[in-house]
Amino acid sequence: MVRFTVLASGSKGNATVVSGGRTRILVDCGLSCRELFRRMRLMGEEPETLDAILITHEHSDHVGGVAVTARKLGIPVYFTEGTHRAWMRWLQPRRQMTYAQWLEMIRKQAAERQAEPQAAVGEIDSPEDPGEVAVENSVPSAVPVPTDPAPEPSSGRPPTLKDDPTWLPAIEYFSAGQPFSIGDICVNPFTIPHDAADPVGFVFSSEGVRLGFATDLGYIPPNVREQLRDLDLLLLESNHDLEMLRDGPYPWSVKQRVLSRVGHLSNDAASQFLAADYDGQAAYVILGHLSENNNLPELARVAAERALLGRASLLANRLLLAAQHEPLSAISF
Repeated sequence: MVRFTVLASGSKGNATVVSGGRTRILVDCGLSCRELFRRMRLMGEEPETLDAILITHEHSDHVGGVAVTARKLGIPVYFTEGTHRAWMRWLQPRRQMTYAQWLEMIRKQAAERQAEPQAAVGEIDSPEDPGEVAVENSVPSAVPVPTDPAPEPSSGRPPTLKDDPTWLPAIEYFSAGQPFSIGDICVNPFTIPHDAADPVGFVFSSEGVRLGFATDLGYIPPNVREQLRDLDLLLLESNHDLEMLRDGPYPWSVKQRVLSRVGHLSNDAASQFLAADYDGQAAYVILGHLSENNNLPELARVAAERALLGRASLLANRLLLAAQHEPLSAISF
């Protein structure tokens, strides 16, 4: 049996369980571990049966709970290499210090090198101009991130979140355009236009069933249109109503970001795709990632229903809306 369960969809957290055969994958982990487990059990999904976590991109509403959840369950997390690097930098952000603080840090490092000469690995140049100096706590972008998990401390126990917030039981890399398998589920990742390091959507295949997953995209380019064909289920973003966004409370800079070609898909854009480019083959069409501030479920539904006019029925193009605060009833094939 193939099963698709949206646990949460929106700007405050995203998580979906895809099951096929004996394999269960969590797509994104933007909920806290406790809330994720609560919702899974509410929907008849046991967290302990998850085999892997699959990440679309590094924004907090998609990765906020990934470290705790992966550690709790001892399961691997699948990223693109760019997304993993961006996630690590997000957890270990740049910190600012004054020039005097920077000089004091250099003096301490020099003293440590004198005490342990073998620890010296390079020279540090002084800045040309005094002022604030940014010190990078994460792995520099020019240095490849190892695919193996961080080494465990001498005690043999995994590091705590405080010791190393980026430590995961196992990390697996994948690349857009290169299908791979996790157990009984074939995963076909494809590039989407969004303001993240290396964002992707997915088509999942198992037992002859194909599930399309595309949220957080500013528009639908040709490669995405090609991927979202011959599906049994389509989860598509319908983030905002254009008038509500333009008249809403967001700063203009944020409105520009959402409206941009690397922002989010509007109701109009989603309905235009459904009317003009969608092949009408899916049994279920799910609208996801609806904004709580700039959209109304009724507006998203009406726009999609108009686009699907004449094609929706109990057997095809059944329209559903995923919500932020409660799971959507599981869909089984």
